[in-house]
Amino acid sequence: MDRLTQLATRLGEQLQVLKTQVSTAESCTGGGIAEAITRVAGSSAWFEAGFVTYSNQQKTRQLGVPVELFAQVGAVSCEVVSAMALGAQAMSGARFAVAVSGVAGPDGGTPDKPVGTVWLAWADGEQLYAQCRHFVGDRQAVREQTVAAALFGLIRLAAGEKPEEG
Repeated sequence: MDRLTQLATRLGEQLQVLKTQVSTAESCTGGGIAEAITRVAGSSAWFEAGFVTYSNQQKTRQLGVPVELFAQVGAVSCEVVSAMALGAQAMSGARFAVAVSGVAGPDGGTPDKPVGTVWLAWADGEQLYAQCRHFVGDRQAVREQTVAAALFGLIRLAAGEKPEEG
């Protein structure tokens, strides 16, 4: 069993004990978090929905991200992933949500947001946490590291810990 499947399995075990669900809101991972979760047999008991909102228009349409945020701070930002996570929670009814937006490469990086820059946000009820990470490697490596970080943060959150630490 690979690392992502192990993390998803561990998350599922925790969510089943809590009798609750999770939803995902993904941009740069293109559904990779949801894919890792649904590898786990029985995940329908704890995985509510996955939103793949690659364009800014879909982030607004599906998740309610305020359109003005894109001009103010850009799609790869704390504000946008926070709005994505809260939108995924609201639209799905899941207790937990994770959202990711980043620059996976090989193009698209800027001096302020180089390739490998990823913002993640985790929501649990009224609590919201966000973190900027800088991953290294090619596009696939950045995406895999993002999926792992998202799952690990959810595991910490389900355990009552802050997901952005550790």
